[in-house]
Amino acid sequence: MMKRLVFALCLLALLVPTDACKRRSKRHQTAENAPDYSAQVQAIAKTGHLNGMRWPNYTDYQKWIDAFYQQNDWDVVWSDNGKPTRQAEAVLRNFQHAAERGLIPDDYDAWRLPSRMAALKQKNPQATAEFDVMMTVDVMRFISDLHIGRVNPLHFSFGVNVDSKKYDLAQFVQDKLIDSSDVDDALNEAEPQTAQYAHLKEALGRYVSLLAQDHTQPVPNVTGKAIEPGKPFLGSQQLAGRLALFGDLDNVPASVDAEHYDPQLVDAVKKFQHRHGIAEDGKLGKDTIAAINTPLGVRINSIMDTLERWRWLSDEYQNPTILVNLPEYTLRAFSNNGQTEDFSMKVVVGQSVKEHRTPVITDHMKYLVFRPYWNVPPSIMKAEIAPHMRANPNYLASHNFEAVDRNGNPVSASVDDVMHARVVIREKPGPRNSLGLVKFLFPNQFNVYLHSTPATELFNRTKRDFSHGCVRLQEPEKLAVWLLRDQPKWDQEAIHNAMENGQDNKTVLLSHPIPIVIFYATAYYAEDGDIHFFNDTYGYDKMLEDALRHGPPYPQKPAVQKVQAEA
Repeated sequence: MMKRLVFALCLLALLVPTDACKRRSKRHQTAENAPDYSAQVQAIAKTGHLNGMRWPNYTDYQKWIDAFYQQNDWDVVWSDNGKPTRQAEAVLRNFQHAAERGLIPDDYDAWRLPSRMAALKQKNPQATAEFDVMMTVDVMRFISDLHIGRVNPLHFSFGVNVDSKKYDLAQFVQDKLIDSSDVDDALNEAEPQTAQYAHLKEALGRYVSLLAQDHTQPVPNVTGKAIEPGKPFLGSQQLAGRLALFGDLDNVPASVDAEHYDPQLVDAVKKFQHRHGIAEDGKLGKDTIAAINTPLGVRINSIMDTLERWRWLSDEYQNPTILVNLPEYTLRAFSNNGQTEDFSMKVVVGQSVKEHRTPVITDHMKYLVFRPYWNVPPSIMKAEIAPHMRANPNYLASHNFEAVDRNGNPVSASVDDVMHARVVIREKPGPRNSLGLVKFLFPNQFNVYLHSTPATELFNRTKRDFSHGCVRLQEPEKLAVWLLRDQPKWDQEAIHNAMENGQDNKTVLLSHPIPIVIFYATAYYAEDGDIHFFNDTYGYDKMLEDALRHGPPYPQKPAVQKVQAEA
């Protein structure tokens, strides 16, 4: 994918810009002897397949193609009297620049269409009709890919629904493109209208440009302990070159110690570590050098993958109030309709094993619970609780658990009852509870939520994937105060008391639902004005790239089992 994108961007310099699009007074040819292409257009359009395209199967767009051409009496719309329309030329120009939006120009026949355009002057009915249908298919794909992304998030069993934001593609092309005076503006409208998306596109262009500038050598790997400033190291010159390429080092020192870790480079290393989620100690450890040596193509793919996921989000989630970025292990809270970041905090997310990965979710937070119970999932009851009870008959009481019936009434329970989930095992509220002293709920199919935790030592780690799927918060009380700030009854003191000494399992409704996005961005434009990169912790980038590699029609249905979070 990256090679195709780079090839496309290199060709952009060869393109000759055309004049701005101007509205045509008439769409159809008006000469009395103008050829009738309707039979050819209808025959081609209804097949759902057109040879000569990069991706000839367009059955997934069949209904839109039929609806569009029915509105136009099966006439050609992208050419007039043997010449492409100005709108067709403008659309093609956008196809050829698709790489700037994180898409692949060849997916829209950007380099196949020009020869078909040139052949229009021959006025061959079959060739003219094929060009027209090809243009319509490609522009519908382009619009859809820009607006809702290519692969449906349901394919990954994520909690994101793109159906509500789908365009009527036939009507979009009819109303906004074929007679448009500004095709560029109409296509730009289809993209997410958010600052983060725009910054990522800028970063994409920058990192692609770095490919041509990259004449650096890899930094030598280290074995054993991390190398501290001034210690023997034969890679300082290579290190300086890479840091300067990325922009972390403003000026390469005139004299760099080639045999030791030059202390002049420490601040640049710390800046690089900060941008890549690595402990900012200035030391050259394995993680730091591996990140420095990561090929630029990998970073470009990270940006492209993140742009793709951003397109999944509907308008209300483009600038969410709460954003949890899983590979960054960070939560951000925003005010002013998602425009102003109020604070951020560290989080612990699901383990990287398949059954515990935290999924991507868009939803609305509706309430929180102080001093919650933790209802142990049947899987943990069987795998962990029952064996402990068998070894220690007093296990439940000694570990703050109790058995209850479906109505929450305490009951006695045997090991067999627990094994077969004939009772509910729950952990009693309090500071030892696995959910801590407060949980924040946005009811969803995965039973994922945010909560506090007694295991606060995990927040000292840079890699924080330890939960069973839910998101643990470093500063839960801070989030509670912020969420309830419009309810005078719940000031900071009242919230603190409710957590420490209040009623068990106390539910408090928010004054209104709060949009929350649990996202997966391995590239993120941060508050410091720099692009930050994070490891593909769950392999979600790889899964996306694998799905995209096969081309359209892209997967629409779930391919993996749903995650059911446990804590």
